[in-house]
Amino acid sequence: MASIKRFEELESWKGARALVQEIYTVSSNGRFSRDLILRDQIRRAAISMMANIAEGFSRRSNREFAQFLFVAKASAAETQSHLYVALDQSYLNEKQFRFLYERTETYARQVSALITYLLRGKGPKTQ
Repeated sequence: MASIKRFEELESWKGARALVQEIYTVSSNGRFSRDLILRDQIRRAAISMMANIAEGFSRRSNREFAQFLFVAKASAAETQSHLYVALDQSYLNEKQFRFLYERTETYARQVSALITYLLRGKGPKTQ
């Protein structure tokens, strides 16, 4: 992490960016695109994942960065919950659901690892 100069270099941010693209793609089709409440909510939750990493990265300390990462991880759980709604409404098939759910789970694990790294004081910032 010490050599990372920009949030765009973080694997967790890259993963969130890819997931946002996938969420936009699936929510732009068919009945999903017409369910404005769910469509907008799942998009906001996914966007929050990547935005909180970026915002936290700009903070002065590891502890502050970690707080934003906790929010980013919570947004991943929110995204997963919305995926269940999309599945239950048949906006997604089982394969799409599993793919997106697993991508979100991978992201959450990456964020958890980054939180642990930062809170152990190994990141580039001070407490």
